[in-house]
Amino acid sequence: MTTNPDHIKALRAELANRDLDGFIVPLTDEHMSEYVGSYAERLGWLTGFGGSAGNAAVLMDKGAIFIDGRYTLQVADQVDGNVFEHHHFQEMPLLTWLADNAPAGGSVGYDPELATVTWVETAEAAFEKAGLNLVPTDSNPIDAVWADRPAEPMAPVFVLDDKYAGRTAAEKRADIAEVLGHEGADAAVVTMLDSVAWAFNIRADDVLNTPVAHAFAVLRADESATLFVNLEKMSPEVRTALGNKVSVEPRGAFYEHLAGIGAAGRRVLVDRATNNAKIFDVLNASGATLQEGQDPCILPKAIKNRTEQQGARDAHVRDGAAITEFLHWVSVEAPKGTVDELKGVAKLWSFRQKRDLIQDNSFDTISASGPNGAHCHYRVDEDSNRPLDMDSLYLVDSGGQYFDGTTDITRTMPVGAPTDEMRENFTRVLKGHIALATAKFPKGTSGAALDSLARRPLWDAGLDYDHGTGHGVGAYLAVHEGPQRIAKGSSDVPLEPGMILSNEPGYYKAGEYGIRIENLVLVKALEGAEAGEPGRHMMGFETLTHAPIERSLVDVDLMSEAELEWLNAYHADVFAKISPLVEGEALAWLEAATATL
Repeated sequence: MTTNPDHIKALRAELANRDLDGFIVPLTDEHMSEYVGSYAERLGWLTGFGGSAGNAAVLMDKGAIFIDGRYTLQVADQVDGNVFEHHHFQEMPLLTWLADNAPAGGSVGYDPELATVTWVETAEAAFEKAGLNLVPTDSNPIDAVWADRPAEPMAPVFVLDDKYAGRTAAEKRADIAEVLGHEGADAAVVTMLDSVAWAFNIRADDVLNTPVAHAFAVLRADESATLFVNLEKMSPEVRTALGNKVSVEPRGAFYEHLAGIGAAGRRVLVDRATNNAKIFDVLNASGATLQEGQDPCILPKAIKNRTEQQGARDAHVRDGAAITEFLHWVSVEAPKGTVDELKGVAKLWSFRQKRDLIQDNSFDTISASGPNGAHCHYRVDEDSNRPLDMDSLYLVDSGGQYFDGTTDITRTMPVGAPTDEMRENFTRVLKGHIALATAKFPKGTSGAALDSLARRPLWDAGLDYDHGTGHGVGAYLAVHEGPQRIAKGSSDVPLEPGMILSNEPGYYKAGEYGIRIENLVLVKALEGAEAGEPGRHMMGFETLTHAPIERSLVDVDLMSEAELEWLNAYHADVFAKISPLVEGEALAWLEAATATL
């Protein structure tokens, strides 16, 4: 994917027809999704950028793209700097760039379906100060000139069995109705795709690697609900499973339905962070009373029930067996010089496909050899594909979607002999990983308070990494899930028992290699002596991921006795759980890979 100058030329012509001096292009869809369907990849179509986070601004004489530190190298490879200036969004925010570069008194458009109301308010204030006009568009001008824009997906909706979901959809919606009743709201607008999927126990394949359907929903205080989805995707069996309290309407009827709710004078719960600005506009214009609050599905979705927790444990054991077979295969084949990044992706998927309940990858596998590993979110294609060279590092970040759980794991391994520097930096990343894995913290602690634990060993050497340390993970849902996070400056949402997060510190040396060690962890309440003084309610993590961590990259002299004890105990647990699922040479390799250090 690279910049096509004809695309920006066509957009500018369309903007001129609309009397606009510029347009703002985010990477999201009408559901405020992180990962979007191909029909919504407007930023990629316009700029050539293939990352999963960023936005752009187009004026008649210039343009700019704004990304974070994860994509500094990728944007340089994919986006023509003569067409779009490259900026880190913190060093040069989009709104600041527009204030500096848009013509005085100019009108800059935005699509209200692709923005939150908070962003709109911030942009309006900035534009007023700069003497600019922020203009909502009735339709997206990119769609008007994107001749071969993909159609919206038509994957059928299916019901997730209660034996995997742990609770019926009716029980979930009854809980939400109780919340709405307590808050005095008649209904809640739910638009996040994974929230809709969770509330109705439905899944589909509308977004690559994320088992969700493109749908909106309105949940009500009387336990009834309306699901807005393409009717051709709904079989009679699914409609029956949804029950009599759920009505199904065409996806295109969503905003008209909201206008009807407003006309009836209803009090509606809306979420500034997840509902798009058009929803606020329609409800306000039609007379609804807006009650702002969080999407009522987000927190209960994040706190996994017992069935979901056990499903995650089971899925990770099967996934660990697939990873073990893959790591063994790499150790044998890579030194022969016959393996490249694309072959690694295909081989890993072949090992996962052998496992029970596997449905899909949970994201595009990051298969990164040597300098490609320094791209935090690298995605291999035919143009970037590299062989696994000798005396280099190979980083693989991957995950699986199983009916009973979503996995996400990163392992870094040497091909040939690692340098002393590689071993030292790997060990520092491992020390940070262990520090977080073994952390104990009181009830009410947020992920922001824990982030520095994973960074301290790197900070001690003047090193760091430009991504969060941990993100939430769904239950056969989105591999990136909120509200829980472990990151610098992340939200103050407290971690709660039942939440699943990643633990993934890393280090990246531009042009040479990347290192990341990632396991998923489950927040648990500590018991007995570990629980702390009365009323303190201490918590910790249970590690869910089970696969060997590369022993040859560990500098034992840098490890404390407690850290070595953790690694040895982890490997003993890996062998106990994974050994019954692999055999032959892979089993012998696993035994050596988990031997005591």
